[in-house]
Amino acid sequence: MTVYQESISVASEGRGTFDITRAVAELVGDSKIRTGLATVFVHHTSASLIVCENADPAVRRDLEHWMARAVPDGDGIYEHVAEGPDDMPAHVRCALTQTSIGLPVCGGRLDLGVWQGLYLYEHRHAAHKRRVSVSVVGE
Repeated sequence: MTVYQESISVASEGRGTFDITRAVAELVGDSKIRTGLATVFVHHTSASLIVCENADPAVRRDLEHWMARAVPDGDGIYEHVAEGPDDMPAHVRCALTQTSIGLPVCGGRLDLGVWQGLYLYEHRHAAHKRRVSVSVVGE
């Protein structure tokens, strides 16, 4: 069994989704692992990872509209507001989504569905540089 680990830096432009499929797929290819599992992890508490439809960007916009309704910025119920009105909502959004995703590796490639892409989901309004680690385990 082989283990391969690398990190990438993702520059977000503020709240929204950022396609990292190609960058992660390149690391999987670099690993030379033919069959296994790629675990992708974001090292932050106000950004997350999602597997989402990659053909129609309206899907990701609709997801953001739903999140805005479900977890509004500046809600008076939040005690933790040290970094502004989007601080605690970013943490809640992160808790509702995922900081780690396992993806199959088959034939030396990510084995995603035709309409699937991997996205960093930035939950803060300001631009950030996010660290994402990829660990590939297999043969």
